[in-house]
Amino acid sequence: MAEFFNPIMDDATALNERIKSMLVEHLMLQLTPRDIADDQPLFGPGSLGLDSVDALQLVVALDKNFGLKIPDPATAREVLKNVGTITAAVHQKLAGTA
Repeated sequence: MAEFFNPIMDDATALNERIKSMLVEHLMLQLTPRDIADDQPLFGPGSLGLDSVDALQLVVALDKNFGLKIPDPATAREVLKNVGTITAAVHQKLAGTA
């Protein structure tokens, strides 16, 4: 199995910024990573306006970049709420607790 651990990702701020950059790059968002608040919803009212296609692309990007598997819709609803919840899930994965 590929090793996804990266010492730089030990820093929660660096991990958070990498995830924001990944969102902008993979979903071709018309904003910068700095424009995305950690607690801003990704879907629904007051959100970044992502849709189901974006969700699928995000799941693939999280797996490819961090080895984070999102096995079902219930898990996706919890993990993909906002950047903060994604960061927490990736951090758990990198720490070996997920």
